[in-house]
Amino acid sequence: MLIVPVKEGENIERALKKYKKKFDKTNVMKQLRSRKEFVKPSVKNRQGKIRAAYRQRMESLEL
Repeated sequence: MLIVPVKEGENIERALKKYKKKFDKTNVMKQLRSRKEFVKPSVKNRQGKIRAAYRQRMESLEL
């Protein structure tokens, strides 16, 4: 559970903004999506290698 301290007289919009920022930093949604279904470690490794190769290709094209 996320707790956002709100100062006396602080605007609600500002408190919501703090909450959203904290929520994004904790990666709650990313974690929920990853727990939704099990992915084998070999598949994770393969996807990681594919992503790394893609990034490397993109970086070599930029130079």
